[in-house]
Amino acid sequence: MTHQKPPDGGWGWIIVLASFFIQFLCYGSPLSVGVLYVEWLDVFDEGKGKTAWVGSLAAGVGLLASPLCSASVSSFGARPVTIFSSFLVAGGLIISSFAPNVYFLYFSYGFMVGFGCGLLYTATVTITCQYFEKRRGLALGIVSTGSSVGTFVYACLQKELISIYGIDGCLLIIGALALNILACGIVMRPLPQLPEATEEKPCLQTVPDAYLIYHEKDKTQEENIGMLEKEKSNEANGNCCTQEEPPQSNNGIMVQFDTMKDKCKNKVKEKENCKQLVKNKCHSYLDYWEDTINLFKNKVFAALFINILLFDIGGFPPSLLMEDVAKSANIDKKDMIVPLVFILGIMMAVGKLVLGILADFKWINSLYLYVFTLIIAGLAVVAVPFAKTYATLAIISGTIGFFSGNWSIFPYVTTNTVGLDKLTHAYGILMFFAGAGNCLGPPIVGWFFDWTESYDIAFYFCGTCVILGALGMLLVALPFWKDCKTKKLEPSPKSYSYKVASAV
Repeated sequence: MTHQKPPDGGWGWIIVLASFFIQFLCYGSPLSVGVLYVEWLDVFDEGKGKTAWVGSLAAGVGLLASPLCSASVSSFGARPVTIFSSFLVAGGLIISSFAPNVYFLYFSYGFMVGFGCGLLYTATVTITCQYFEKRRGLALGIVSTGSSVGTFVYACLQKELISIYGIDGCLLIIGALALNILACGIVMRPLPQLPEATEEKPCLQTVPDAYLIYHEKDKTQEENIGMLEKEKSNEANGNCCTQEEPPQSNNGIMVQFDTMKDKCKNKVKEKENCKQLVKNKCHSYLDYWEDTINLFKNKVFAALFINILLFDIGGFPPSLLMEDVAKSANIDKKDMIVPLVFILGIMMAVGKLVLGILADFKWINSLYLYVFTLIIAGLAVVAVPFAKTYATLAIISGTIGFFSGNWSIFPYVTTNTVGLDKLTHAYGILMFFAGAGNCLGPPIVGWFFDWTESYDIAFYFCGTCVILGALGMLLVALPFWKDCKTKKLEPSPKSYSYKVASAV
């Protein structure tokens, strides 16, 4: 089955609105986990590297499971996956309020919430790409803005709830809010599908089995017994089932013979169906790995997966640790009028929307735009150790947030690289490496701090990773690769072509 042409509007805007609120509700707490991170450090009295695993798992597990998430959305559809994930995210947040130690949070907040967010992200991106083509950049920009809006709203909300109800009460209330994802998932109507062209079968194959077997009601008893004798002799020659010839005068034996014949036929069909099922599964797995290998033969895609790994190792830690960076720099809490996570989140929302709109312009190369955002974000991360005041950290946080909004054009770049038909497969692979980067980034920064008692070396390392990934993408995307390929394909002036003469 193939989907119909994207309508670029209509019910698609309802899908965009629902997807916006889904990402708002599911990613609000994990992306503003820096507020919770500071509280968990005081409550559990663990090292920064060990505690940072909670937030990194919440951001990384869903991405690591992207191939599974993509397979789930492809098999069950976006709506059922969204409804299931709403209970997973809400349950993980509520259970986290009863966590006795940081290891329990690894499962409840890290795994349950993270995996639920991964399912929801894949579902919202996939269904949005199905509904939009010409305005895909704008639609994805609006959808991905939901997580950024959730970041700065939840940053202030969680801080206020912690001051009133404590961290346990805060997680209970946030978990109850996450149940609203269920209502958003109900309106995610799948795009109608076009029926595939079916091959015409021969006349004998189109005749039902019922008409190939005798009918007792349509024939007399003597005719039926004669048909049974003929059928029995044919089966005996084919070594299928051998039974004694039923007496003509006994209707009960005739019915028993008919039942045994049907059982034998059903067993043969079951064996054939099992063999065909195993064969189809093997072919599907082989096709999957063959398609994966073909994807990596694309230079741009290969550079894209290396880039996303490096970007998440270096670009994700600031959103998680910026609050603790300000605390380590001995900045007075009175000077921190607005949480740095709030500034980073609101600028990320603006960046996603603006960059998504820019990607729709024909005169802008979305790949070069993506590389430009990576370079600026990397330079901003490198500048974090030089910031000693709240105002400087606020400016750097805003810069990192705005250019980290390139998540809105990342699906756009992926679609242009591999095509819409391979988007789900390719996106699942890329999100797997993004999850690996999210899981590794914050703990690495925390370990650097535990080792050096300073964030300087850690942020130098993070910024370098982001810039290296951007330069690799730029190198592969340069036009001279196409020129080299074209020159190789040009025939030599001394070459000759031969044509085989047709047989007379």
